[in-house]
Amino acid sequence: MKLEGKTIGFGLTGSHCTYDEVLPEMEKLVREGVRVIPVVTYTVANTDTRFGTSEDWLNQIRAITGEEILTTIPEAEPFGPGKTLDLMLIAPCTGNSISKLAHAMTDNAVLMAAKATMRNQRPVVVAISTNDGLGLNAANIAKLISSKLIYFVPFGQDAPTTKPQSLVAKMDLIKETCETALEGKQIQPVLIERWKR
Repeated sequence: MKLEGKTIGFGLTGSHCTYDEVLPEMEKLVREGVRVIPVVTYTVANTDTRFGTSEDWLNQIRAITGEEILTTIPEAEPFGPGKTLDLMLIAPCTGNSISKLAHAMTDNAVLMAAKATMRNQRPVVVAISTNDGLGLNAANIAKLISSKLIYFVPFGQDAPTTKPQSLVAKMDLIKETCETALEGKQIQPVLIERWKR
């Protein structure tokens, strides 16, 4: 399915090390003719790390999308009754957010946007980035994979020798995953070899 003319919520959570992989995919969607509405967690909006300052990341997101960034639950809640989004994407989606989504917790703008989208029977695409994907969060990932309306960007181990429980999505498959999710299908394969010897 073509993405041109669609409206996609683009949620970013606190996996700061993957923003350099994610923002080019945001640009790709905009170039496709998608209206991208950015939604971020408190961590993204307020935390400076060795990967960059929150202000720099937010400025880049505004420059790419031309949209104001939603940062609060009240700002994201109208996506439900307004039926604003064709699809909600969470990229990167941390283990913390995976756990909350799997247990129907809504304590930030990104999770509110996802809940509002599912309320309207529309897809939520998840691009995971978590150090415990094969640890405590494995059960949460399994729960989400088997859930209606949730689709995964293909993922694999990113550093199996040094971080054997870590899983990260192949971010350059975001666009294709969104296209497939809008057709009600999970892109395949879901489990990929992300790390090469």
